[in-house]
Amino acid sequence: MQKLTDLGKGRPILLNFGVQAMVYLIVHICALLLTWWAIQSLNLEFLFKNPKGARAKTLLILLSIAISYLVADFFLDYLNQSLYLPQIYK
Repeated sequence: MQKLTDLGKGRPILLNFGVQAMVYLIVHICALLLTWWAIQSLNLEFLFKNPKGARAKTLLILLSIAISYLVADFFLDYLNQSLYLPQIYK
């Protein structure tokens, strides 16, 4: 395992690539579940001709994926940028 910051190159890294991949997957899955849960509380039946049909469900799934990608990307960018903060003091 490596340290949180790679002092030789001045780039932050998250322990190793395996841990970083696991963090990315977990954050994306959690954001997807959270977004799906939140979208279920909306009353969107008036937008669809057949709210119980396959097209409506597909649209809700795609909407959940799109929103969750943005949410997860925000948190992962925040994490990556926070790892750069120790470089201020060098």
